[in-house]
Amino acid sequence: MPVRAEDPVRNPYDAAAERDRHALWQALIARDSESFVQADWSLCADDFASDRFEGISAHGSWNPIHWTLRYPTLESYRDDWLAMAERYLATPLAAISHRDLLYRMQQFAKVEISGDRAVVWKQFAADEPLSDGGRYQIAAQSVYRLHRLRNRWLIVGFVGYLPMESRGT
Repeated sequence: MPVRAEDPVRNPYDAAAERDRHALWQALIARDSESFVQADWSLCADDFASDRFEGISAHGSWNPIHWTLRYPTLESYRDDWLAMAERYLATPLAAISHRDLLYRMQQFAKVEISGDRAVVWKQFAADEPLSDGGRYQIAAQSVYRLHRLRNRWLIVGFVGYLPMESRGT
């Protein structure tokens, strides 16, 4: 079931009652978003287990045969993430700030936690006007894998750039 706070910047999980989900949201939405809109990797770098990280790109395909090991190291992901942040920040949004849109477009569709392992399905959906008359559109999702290491949830990998069915279907 998708989870989104009424205020998209506010964590929808109670820090005491849903401690793990709260921590996952802080890493995968709050710190990632704040880092991304500042194009500052250092703000989210500690959310990754660099010694065991890998990122798989689905390249917009449902068919796993088209997926690739796009990020065999955290450094390769960081470099592409920084380039994506710069492109996003150069997008001429007409009616919303980059930060507000980033928070508004993201939600957890599903979270599974078993002991010290977690899988989080995060969706991205937006259709916003641009100042040049175009539209900023995205409908994608990522599946993150996290391990609890040293009492902290760390991202060990993901399958990203997956297509997403329309929310109306």
